Amino acid sequence: MSEAARKIEEKQFVVFQLSKETYGVDISKVWEIIIVQPITQVPHTAEFIEGIINLRGRVIPVIDLRKRFNLHQDEYTRSTRIMVIEISGNTLGMIVDGVSEVLRISSDIVEPPPPAITNIDADYLQGVAKLEDRLVILLNLDKLLSKQEKLDLESTMLD
Repeated sequence: MSEAARKIEEKQFVVFQLSKETYGVDISKVWEIIIVQPITQVPHTAEFIEGIINLRGRVIPVIDLRKRFNLHQDEYTRSTRIMVIEISGNTLGMIVDGVSEVLRISSDIVEPPPPAITNIDADYLQGVAKLEDRLVILLNLDKLLSKQEKLDLESTMLD
């Protein structure tokens, strides 16, 4: 086996839609995918924090990924889901427009995000997978929230 062939990794990603784009997150960070349920709003939280849900006896904060990315807000549809994920040891829900599939993506088809769209606020962009029929924006969930935003989420849980 050549050295180049050994460096190619294949990972599984949960693929979801947000606005008109396709995103993917490492499957190891996704605990489950549930339909949207009533969300209890918590006052004095960041705008993208929708509130909290009770998931089988656990109180979990829920964020709206559209708001986090400053995308156009639409009403929830039958496809809207909450992805229960882990970010830096914390469990939270992430509202997405729909979850479509789990894909195996080889590292040799992933490119770094274009320099024109990367800045300090876009650290969460891991790369872009070039599939035959589309591009999938890969997210690094551990960098999705800033340190301050993580602290805000933790305080939401304590209030």
